Amino acid sequence: MADYLVIVESPAKAKTIERYLGKKYKVKASMGHVIDLPKSQMGVDVDEGYKLKYITIRGKGDVLKELRKEAKKAKKVYLAADPDREGEAIAWHLAHALKVDEDSKCRVVFNEITKDAIKDSFKNPRTIDLDLVDAQQARRVLDRLVGYNISPLLWKKVKKGLSAGRVQSVALKMIIDREKEIENFKPEEYWTIEANFQKDKEAFQGSFYGIEGKKQELKSEEEVNSILKKLEDKKFTAEKVNKRERKRNPAKPFTTSSLQQEAARKLNFRAKKTMMVAQQLYEGIDLGKKAGGITGLITYMRTDSTRISNTAKEEAKGYIEEQFGKEYLGAGKNDKQKEGAQDAHEAIRPTSVMRDPKSLKDILSRDQLRLYKLIWERFLASQMAPAVLDTMTVHLINNHVEFRATGSKIKFKGFMKVYVEGNDDNKKDEDKILPDIEEGMTVQAEDIIPNQHFTQPPPRYTEARLVRTMEEQGIGRPSTYAPTLDTIQRRGYVTIDHKRFVPTELGIIVVDMLKEFFPEIIDVDFTVKMESDLDAIEEGKVEWIKLIDNFYKDFDIRLKKAEKEMEKIEIKDEPAGIDCENCGHEMVYKMGRYGKFLACSNFPECRNTKPILKEIGVKCPNCKEGNVVERKSKKRRVFYGCDQFPECDFVSWDKPISRPCPKCESLLVEKRSKKEVQIQCTNCDYKEKVQ
Repeated sequence: MADYLVIVESPAKAKTIERYLGKKYKVKASMGHVIDLPKSQMGVDVDEGYKLKYITIRGKGDVLKELRKEAKKAKKVYLAADPDREGEAIAWHLAHALKVDEDSKCRVVFNEITKDAIKDSFKNPRTIDLDLVDAQQARRVLDRLVGYNISPLLWKKVKKGLSAGRVQSVALKMIIDREKEIENFKPEEYWTIEANFQKDKEAFQGSFYGIEGKKQELKSEEEVNSILKKLEDKKFTAEKVNKRERKRNPAKPFTTSSLQQEAARKLNFRAKKTMMVAQQLYEGIDLGKKAGGITGLITYMRTDSTRISNTAKEEAKGYIEEQFGKEYLGAGKNDKQKEGAQDAHEAIRPTSVMRDPKSLKDILSRDQLRLYKLIWERFLASQMAPAVLDTMTVHLINNHVEFRATGSKIKFKGFMKVYVEGNDDNKKDEDKILPDIEEGMTVQAEDIIPNQHFTQPPPRYTEARLVRTMEEQGIGRPSTYAPTLDTIQRRGYVTIDHKRFVPTELGIIVVDMLKEFFPEIIDVDFTVKMESDLDAIEEGKVEWIKLIDNFYKDFDIRLKKAEKEMEKIEIKDEPAGIDCENCGHEMVYKMGRYGKFLACSNFPECRNTKPILKEIGVKCPNCKEGNVVERKSKKRRVFYGCDQFPECDFVSWDKPISRPCPKCESLLVEKRSKKEVQIQCTNCDYKEKVQ
């Protein structure tokens, strides 16, 4: 019989840890929280000093019964939930439910599920950190007071199924504010002048800079023409050539936020998916008996720290030196934390850099391998030497008119040999080499091309941009980003269009009502202060009940005012202009979880619904009668099909083009990749690039 009982959240974690600890330890899973506030009611007694009503979660009775039985048999119980506020709260609830003394050294935490980390953590157990528990309780109570008071009000005044929350409402307001910026944006005209230069049969490009060394913006065609008139001919003199060496440092290892952003850019993962796959890699993957069985492959994935342990640094150093050479070793000065980071545990990194992605190719699923590779490469690159670039700027003069040509060439790849961080603007990291030009040389301009442009509105938020903005402004914490984005989509407050958030009419109505009656709930500064106050509770500087009471006094006044004065809003269904083919009543547009859809106005007698089909102006190549329309799969992926379905079964993942192939008259489709767009024939080898 085992002497010690260890309780973790998940069965996968339990299996891994039990193997490391040996026969004296029995490891059981609580399957997450076993005790929580009830779902059917607020569970917070405001009149009794914010007393909390905790209950056993429905369906967890048998789990708790089994844990109690095992706890009675064990000499000692260790609580090994995740190393964060929520994990501390789970451990605290279990301690009370199993009659474990919370002042005893029963709490075990580890940042990675590896043999050494697990064994070390059991050598140094600690007491339950009640400040962490209080910070988690404060967050839960705040969310309950807001959600369980405002949501019923929205149900009564707008429609059922709505919700409001501290972080989700601020995120939604940010999306709506951006949409208003786009709507109110007034484009401004500006011009550029580009020149194609030639030097000894080597071509390169330059752009107009200014006159007599002063930078000049071009706002109109008249200004452009006056510049072109100044040019005496197409010969330019290289008046100044600046050459210098520039170093580019690697990106820091991943935090939760930067991992979600980079996985969105490079892997096309949603934040929710990134966290789900990362959880699998953290809890353990079966690598086979020879490789050590079930093993945690990455460190804990909810963190805002970029700190790396000395052991991990030394292992990376050895790997880099062996694989690439000493010149690729970094100086190890990449650990400075951003202001406001909690720094509770390390950055997200592989538990062993020696376990390279190639060695796991046949073991991990496609998604697991892609995310692991991203984490492994980012960590390794962060420990490598900076890249060295030779940069060159040439000042080209013609009658006091200055054009500038810039170029760079990678002299030493450094970390770029392994990994280069993505960016939201799709800028490519590539050499732009200029010919060898010395001061006083003359070069010929083959073409001088003026171009008219108009300023563009700010882009809508992608998941990656929104997570980055939330992190920069201090809204939410690593554990809240993915659930927040998921909630605003499930409630129908936003839709996704070309991977960008678009607010719905419902979302705009909800934010307008909150703005009028609960302005602090959607105020960024208020939300940021609340997050820092929760951090202060965690640090033992603030009492959680005092914080809640200060918030609730004003909130309760606003709530009573809203209940009296908030007007009921009826969201009328918009007529679609077509009749239901089942009963003949008019079809209307309705708002659902994934945006608008068509439904019969005779509901509930008639339950006919249809997706809104978006025509792309292409006749069906199969039946020749129907039109090709944009559809969405169950996983919300866009594909194209015939509007005569099911009579016609034409489908295509690639967007069909209206004109036929010039070579064989077959269907042309648009093929998109991160680097380019191509038009290809579905029958022959015809291809063309799209600018």
